[in-house]
Amino acid sequence: MTEQRASWGDAGAMLAAAGVTEDPSYYRQFTAADEKAALTIGQRIQAAWAANDADAFADVFAPNGSLLMRDEQLTGRAEIRAFMADGFAGPFRGARVTGWPLKVKFLNDDVAFLVTQGGIVLATDDELLPEREIRAVWVIVRRAPGNLELLSHQSSPIKG
Repeated sequence: MTEQRASWGDAGAMLAAAGVTEDPSYYRQFTAADEKAALTIGQRIQAAWAANDADAFADVFAPNGSLLMRDEQLTGRAEIRAFMADGFAGPFRGARVTGWPLKVKFLNDDVAFLVTQGGIVLATDDELLPEREIRAVWVIVRRAPGNLELLSHQSSPIKG
């Protein structure tokens, strides 16, 4: 008899609870329910950037989560929130991020590893410029069905 693991949750319901409009095109080929649930993290990050909302951005992370952005290594929600608040008040004012998943892999019942490609679209740009394109790795943990947190996010420029 095969043991079945608990669901990661319903993507649409999870996004609605976070106040984020679901973008079904974001999932691309990753349409299994658990894949879509894991990918809600990316949609929440994109929504936080679009709103320039440092609180919403930081709240996606686990309390001890980490963010490596450019050459800044940030640990914990407070540090991430402060960095993003400064960014949204300064060089990231009006910016948004765009991206899409390249890989979704479940490492165990409660941990997913994602690879995405995308980047920052500054307020002065109409589209993602090649020099701002990045690849990112995400480690997402499931605390309970529908309760996911971003444990680690690291990005690297594709060019440069």
